[in-house]
Amino acid sequence: MIVKKISLVVSVFFSMSMFAQEDVKTNVEIKPEVKISYLDSVKSTFKRDEAATRVDSLWMKELTSLDIYDDLTKDIQTINTDVTVDEELPTELLKQRLQAMNEKSPFDIEYNQGLENIIKSFLKNRKKSFSRLMALSEYYFPIFEDAFAKQNVPLEIKYLAVVESALNPKAVSKMGATGLWQFMYGTGKQYALKIDSYIDERSDPLKATAAASEYMTKMYNIFGDWELVLASYNSGPGNVTKAIRRSGGKSKYWDIRSYLPKETQGYVPAFLATMYLFEYHKEHGINPERAVVKNFETDTINVKNEVTFKQLADLLDMPQSQIQLLNPSYKLNVVPYYQGEQHFLRLPKDKIATFVSNEDKIYNYVAYQSKTKSLPAQLAMKVAPKAKPIVREKLELSKDLQLYKVQKGDNLGAIADKYNVNVSDIKKWNNLKSNAVALGRTLKIKSDFDPSVKTAKDIKSTLAVEKKTEEAIASTDDKDKNNAQSQEYVVAVGDNLGSIAKKFGTTIAELKELNNLNSNNIGLGKTLIVSKAVPEIIDESAVTTAIASNSSIDSFKKKATSPKSLGEDYFVKKGDSLYSISKKYPGVTISDIKKWNNIKDGDIKPGMKLKING
Repeated sequence: MIVKKISLVVSVFFSMSMFAQEDVKTNVEIKPEVKISYLDSVKSTFKRDEAATRVDSLWMKELTSLDIYDDLTKDIQTINTDVTVDEELPTELLKQRLQAMNEKSPFDIEYNQGLENIIKSFLKNRKKSFSRLMALSEYYFPIFEDAFAKQNVPLEIKYLAVVESALNPKAVSKMGATGLWQFMYGTGKQYALKIDSYIDERSDPLKATAAASEYMTKMYNIFGDWELVLASYNSGPGNVTKAIRRSGGKSKYWDIRSYLPKETQGYVPAFLATMYLFEYHKEHGINPERAVVKNFETDTINVKNEVTFKQLADLLDMPQSQIQLLNPSYKLNVVPYYQGEQHFLRLPKDKIATFVSNEDKIYNYVAYQSKTKSLPAQLAMKVAPKAKPIVREKLELSKDLQLYKVQKGDNLGAIADKYNVNVSDIKKWNNLKSNAVALGRTLKIKSDFDPSVKTAKDIKSTLAVEKKTEEAIASTDDKDKNNAQSQEYVVAVGDNLGSIAKKFGTTIAELKELNNLNSNNIGLGKTLIVSKAVPEIIDESAVTTAIASNSSIDSFKKKATSPKSLGEDYFVKKGDSLYSISKKYPGVTISDIKKWNNIKDGDIKPGMKLKING
């Protein structure tokens, strides 16, 4: 019995120890380390306002929609004011309401059959549109009223922006009129609105409204009648003056209306009909949609460095569409930096608080991104923070100013890579406002980097070129080395696909295929991929071995440029193009290869056999 009891105690003790060991194993299980991005590490240190309001994405889409603008513009141009519309609105009741509007407005609002027809047409066909417009007006009307009050312009003119642009700052007419107040290019310049590659202040609600207010004041001083001011805004003061002469000197809109251009004849009635629907929307069952963003909930901040909307959206945790809505004058979704000028960014107040509290961190992140962006996109994905040079004859050079003369085929990206600086720095040092740079121009470069000194990066690039593709090998001579580095190209003023294809020795078809383009249209500032040949970053050990075995750039170059013999068949490899293949054979052109192989459009595929007849 004693032996059995002892055995039982030992068994229980052993079992408990086993459970304890299992418990320990479970508790000390090591979790894999989770790496976070540089963006997340920056954002984790931000001070945040927890009371930030959430913006409805559907509302943002609504604010940037152009469908109302298209519908209203078509209506105003096509509505026949002489055709009676069947809609329930007693004429006598309408006359009473128009009289009530007239009594509290400086406009001469009087009943006529044409105005009744337009009001009834809007009620019949555009009720839903006006419900949406009234929601938009909660954001824009306070801006308009503030500007008009300063110039003593009737506040009712705010309804004109509904007729002009359907309250969309990005609206552009067929004639090129732009923004909430639909300024033509010349008129915008006349009223000191900045228009360049980055900025179009015709789309800036504050500045464009101030310009419209100034125009209205000047026209009223000429005509002394607010209806004629509206007519001149639509067709120009010259057409109004002609109509006055043709009418025998009459000075009221309704007296000269028949002598005005056809579009202007419906323009003022459309404005008055819009005013009526906003004033009496409840009586007609028009319920304004919910307005999430209001102007008084936003504020502006002076931006001290160039920053993109994408970077701001990532850092501030807000939709990029919201930044676009609040800052419609920035054409390329970039807040630029011009020396000696101020640029402002409008944001919700809670985001302004986050920006101000973390301004230095935001600019540091933007600077970090600019360095990464100077590399081709495909290469930047493979490269970690910049590798230190392994071989340098000179580690430190004088920071004296260096001069560089722009050569054929150069762009700011390639020059920045050559001197190990940023594109934005080169633009700042040389007062450049765009990425375009003239051939033969001498640029000032402030850099301690000597491009003539060979580094481990140069050797790595050459090794990678030899290993990766024959196309890259064939381009390691001095002439084509720049092209191998310039895997991407930023579209400059005057560029088109043909000129870019010629510059990089490729074809329009290849550029379109590389960049998934459906047409030949390319936007200014767009980054295009101009070659598939992307050097692959290789191990440090491979570079060290190459150096240890006395490998040199010249030996790689000699091997890379050795010609292939003519009169042989060539099998197309992945990444090949007709241009890269022609470079492998002395004296052979793209047109030769096309002719020998009956190729019409330049389309070749891996594995395809090509005849090289010589």
